[in-house]
Amino acid sequence: MVLEMKVPSPGESITEVEIATWLVKDGDYVEKDQAIAEVDSDKATLELPAEASGIITLKAEEGDAVKVGQVVCLIDTDGAKPSGGAKEEAPKEEAPKEEPKKEEPKKEEPKKEEAPKSYAENAPSPAARKILDEKNIKPSEISGTGKGGRITKDDAVNATPSMGTPTGGNRGSERSKLSMLRRKVAERLVSAKNETAMLTTFNEVNMTPVNLVRNKYKDEFKAKHGGVSLGYMSFFTKAVVRALQLFPDVNSMIDGDYKISYDFCDISVAVSGPKGLMVPVVRNAETLSFRGIEAEIKRLAIRARDGQITVDDMTGGTFTISNGGVFGSMLSTPIINPPQSGILGMHNIIERPIAVNGKVEIHPMMYVALSYDHRIIDGRESVGFLVAIKEGLENPEELLMGGNAKKALEL
Repeated sequence: MVLEMKVPSPGESITEVEIATWLVKDGDYVEKDQAIAEVDSDKATLELPAEASGIITLKAEEGDAVKVGQVVCLIDTDGAKPSGGAKEEAPKEEAPKEEPKKEEPKKEEPKKEEAPKSYAENAPSPAARKILDEKNIKPSEISGTGKGGRITKDDAVNATPSMGTPTGGNRGSERSKLSMLRRKVAERLVSAKNETAMLTTFNEVNMTPVNLVRNKYKDEFKAKHGGVSLGYMSFFTKAVVRALQLFPDVNSMIDGDYKISYDFCDISVAVSGPKGLMVPVVRNAETLSFRGIEAEIKRLAIRARDGQITVDDMTGGTFTISNGGVFGSMLSTPIINPPQSGILGMHNIIERPIAVNGKVEIHPMMYVALSYDHRIIDGRESVGFLVAIKEGLENPEELLMGGNAKKALEL
């Protein structure tokens, strides 16, 4: 029996996918549930499993855009599984040997006398050649002004190296089609720039208080919670949740002539995956503990890295956190993740001198940036929101941990 495999629906509102990579070849034997292809939607890269065992016949090429429900391959379930042994090749019949032909003596062609080179053939004079050699300039790179185009000594003296002439390095180029996911990301970024009144406000955070808590409890935290590390993301997520509750307009979105406000905090976390930037969502972050936030971010990051992230993992989100600091970014203006109204940019931590109680001290400092949609968030809310994040991170035990760090960390 020949089974027609159709493209399943990867999620609501997705009507088309792109064949990114076939993991099998035409005529291969495949097992049921074996991954046979990777397909890109405008939200994620997904694996396509075989629906039955048998011999596969491909009906689409890599890079083809196919509709949901379209047949992409056939599986002959009656096809026999090949044995493990190598197939013996039938002996090849030897072609009759031809007697070697006797070579006739070659007639010597009369040698052509080479015409002696002259200065007019772009060959510089001895004096000009010496100067050009010292400047490491090829005679072909300059034009002579002497009689018949000859290169004179003055030409060599006045010659300068050409900055636009290729010098033997590679100059190849490659044209490749963007994946559907990458094209959708590009489309959304351009849309965010064109359709929102985006502004960015900045502040700086003294990370010493957070570092003190992490250094004091991180080993105990990891041992207690099965290898889950106490990182910076749980502190920032807690600080963001607190700030969103203080400034609910930042946790809102525009829908036409209406404003939609949320009483929950679904925090999108930008992570880097093999197919590009992914933004999975930590649901109801306001209800999660430090351990819960770290465990969920770790789970989502592993799924993104292994290409197992799903559309559901990235659907929704009321606010985004992007950590460019892991790549060494010192300062940036992150782009809003539509239809959200705000995104927080984290950056790298650098020890810098700052004034503390009238004295200069060196502390680990981080610049933070909030990009926001000015159509729905005013300057007062945006600045107050970022200040609230700064306050939470510079006083984590009191403002983020309820005055009891061990209890908040479930130790």
